[in-house]
Amino acid sequence: MDIEVLGRVLSTIPDDDDHPYRTGPWRPQTTEWSATDLVVEGEIPADLDGVYLRNTENPVHPSLGNYHPFDGDGMVHVVGFRDGKVFYRNRFVKTDGFLAEQESGGPLWTGIVGNPNKSIREDGWGARGRLKDSSSTDVTLHAGVALTSFYQCGDLYKLNPTTLETLGRADWNGQFPSDVGVSAHPKIDTRTGEMLFFNYGKDEPYMHYGVVDAAEQLVHYIDIPLPGPRLPHDMAFTENYAILNDCPLFWIPEALAEGKHATRFYPDIPLRIAVVPRRGNTSDIKWFEADPTFVLHFVNAYEEGEEIVLDGFYEDNPEPADDGIGSAYQRAFRFLSQERMGTRLHRWRLNMRTGTTREEHLSDLVTEFGMINANHGGIKHRYTYAAQAVPGWFLFSGLVKHDTLTGKEETYSFGEGIYGSETAMAPRIGSTCEDDGYLITIISDMNRDISECLVFDAQRLSDGPIARVRLPERVSSGTHSTWAPGSDIPDWNTADKMEDALGL
Repeated sequence: MDIEVLGRVLSTIPDDDDHPYRTGPWRPQTTEWSATDLVVEGEIPADLDGVYLRNTENPVHPSLGNYHPFDGDGMVHVVGFRDGKVFYRNRFVKTDGFLAEQESGGPLWTGIVGNPNKSIREDGWGARGRLKDSSSTDVTLHAGVALTSFYQCGDLYKLNPTTLETLGRADWNGQFPSDVGVSAHPKIDTRTGEMLFFNYGKDEPYMHYGVVDAAEQLVHYIDIPLPGPRLPHDMAFTENYAILNDCPLFWIPEALAEGKHATRFYPDIPLRIAVVPRRGNTSDIKWFEADPTFVLHFVNAYEEGEEIVLDGFYEDNPEPADDGIGSAYQRAFRFLSQERMGTRLHRWRLNMRTGTTREEHLSDLVTEFGMINANHGGIKHRYTYAAQAVPGWFLFSGLVKHDTLTGKEETYSFGEGIYGSETAMAPRIGSTCEDDGYLITIISDMNRDISECLVFDAQRLSDGPIARVRLPERVSSGTHSTWAPGSDIPDWNTADKMEDALGL
């Protein structure tokens, strides 16, 4: 393994810290690495070409007040594959908030569960306001550039997808909606090159929807009026429509009027799903009602006859009660437990002619953080690759391949004390069907105090990984990821060898 230290960051997190989401599997990293000639157990497929990017909540300072894992600073990891070789890098996302706290030598903002009035800085980001935009939630690739995003609304930070150098904030030729920002999960249509997004806040109309074209120009932006401030997190799209939502879990209006940001689930209010033509106007929005729930993540949507088929993760219990079981931290963070919330793969069928909704669970297994072959985004898909979690904790214990056509479910467990991240699907070069490719994830092995990048044959998940790539340091547990094929990365295919593509 050829390793280079790219940088180190000073942390003020105390040595005797006992917060479960800053220790153990969530122990943050402070070193930025570049590594080639990595140790591989098994063999890297020659037809695996591109990069696996994973964002990570990796705190440098504790928040002012109570810390939530989504407060952590953004750190992106890249594992790149070309010509049967593999490389690794990790870099902090150099957000304005990160740089400000580096200069101050400590935290300047409260976290998402803290009182915003206790932030030292009066400015900030997020639908709530006075938050640090850590850009530590999602990562995607648009117009050849990696983009990171924030749990609530914020800037999109541009990164070189191989070196992970922060290239500044997305500007969209001066059209970026900096007053509101962009939500956590913008969507990329691989067929058109468009990026679809929404944002939300505490001022009317409370939500907007927009489209950025393949040249990074904002070409469409409209109001999505809501009854009041809401907390949507994700969206979906089809070939012709954008799918947005108004979930009945949001800030309590009475508390909000007093400057408090407490949330509540309202079981008597239906889930509302908005369908709008991708270049439509506010007057074109068609709303559908469904059973009350909160949907953190959608999987995909597509058009089938008169219906729009929408898959996502239904929460049987969006607001689990404190049952007094477990540690104080487990009880406080019960809203991060997939098992407590009962997250299950679910399907909504929205009839565009009648305005009615049909819905059903697609699985009895508790899973979340589902991914598909991105080439099927917006069109009919069959397979969803999702995560199983450790009961009571925000930790991924294994993978499930859901076959939504047959109902078959193929599983793989990482093993006791081993935790993974969102698993991306990488179609192999020359792939001939939807699951013809590889599944890639990063694991944190607490038993050996190491991290590995695992590569699975997507058609044989339960056989286990076909390759294990040893990383230079144990990686902090993390969530969202993406796969970017080499064909979408500038200079990737024109470079004579992998080292040239990396700028080495």
